[in-house]
Amino acid sequence: MKKLKLGFPKGSLQDSTIELFKKAGIRINASSRSYFPSCDDEEIEIMLVRSQEMAKYVQDGVFDAGLTGFDWICESGANVKEVCELQYAKSGFRPVRWVLAVPNDSKIKKIQDLQGKRVATELLNYTKKYFTKNKVKANIEFSWGATEAKAGRLVDAIVELTETGSSLRANNLRIVEEILVSTTRFIANDSAWKDSWKREKIENLAILLKGALNAEGMVGLKMNIPFKTLPQVEKILPALRKPTVSNLSDGNWVALEVIIEEKIVKKILPALKRVGAEGIIEYPLNKIIY
Repeated sequence: MKKLKLGFPKGSLQDSTIELFKKAGIRINASSRSYFPSCDDEEIEIMLVRSQEMAKYVQDGVFDAGLTGFDWICESGANVKEVCELQYAKSGFRPVRWVLAVPNDSKIKKIQDLQGKRVATELLNYTKKYFTKNKVKANIEFSWGATEAKAGRLVDAIVELTETGSSLRANNLRIVEEILVSTTRFIANDSAWKDSWKREKIENLAILLKGALNAEGMVGLKMNIPFKTLPQVEKILPALRKPTVSNLSDGNWVALEVIIEEKIVKKILPALKRVGAEGIIEYPLNKIIY
C-alpha cells in the first residue's frame, strides 16, 4: 500500500492539530510515550517532530509533507512547497507574533536603541537578519528557554513568541515592535509534489483541513417560515451565502436553511420566532468547503 509520510508537530501545536484532523474526519491517537501516532487513514504514516525541525526534514525527504509554523520555515531557510495556510495556534485561531520586548522601565524605545546591546531569542537566524535589515549591530544570542526572565537581567531585550501578550505583561515587559507574524503552514517537498499519487493525497488533506477551519465557530440553521415573511427573514439572517429555500407541500410555507456564526444565533432566534419561523433547528458543522 502506498503511504504518505506526514510530519506532525510535537509540542504546543500537537493537541490543536490532532483536534483539527479530527474535525476534518481523520482520527489520530497519540501516546505520550510514542513518537508514532496511529491514524484511521491507512495511507498516512505519521511521526511527531518539533515544529522547529519540520521544514528541514520535509525538504530533505524524511517526510513527504508536514505541518509547521511560517516562523520556523523562515528560521530554517528550508526550500519547501507551501501547500496552504492553516490559521490556528495552540490556544486559538489568531496568528502568533514574534515581538521585540524590553522591561517596562527600560529606556529602549525603538530597535535602533539596541545598537551594541544584547538580545536573546529562540528565533536566532531570522532575528539576526531583521537587525541587519534595520542596520543595527547587536549581540544576538540563542535562548534555551525562560527567555522572558532574561530581559533586563541577562540581556537588554528579547525576541519572543506571543499570542495575546498576556505572558509578556505578566513579566513586566512591553513590546517595542513586531518583527514577524506567523501562522501554521501545510508544506511538502518537491519530490512528493511531483508524485501524482502523493500530490493528490496532500491536496485532499488540504481541502479537508481548510474545510474544518472554515467551519470553526459556524452552525447551520433550519426552519419553516410563511412564504410571505421570507423578505423579513432574509434581512434578519447574516448568511454566509444566500439561504437555501425549498418549497413545502403547503404552498404558503417554505423551508429555509442557512450557515451563520454560532455567536449570533442567540441574538436572532427571538426575531425569527416573532416573524413566524417554526421548527427551528440549530446543528453543528464539521467542515465547510468553499
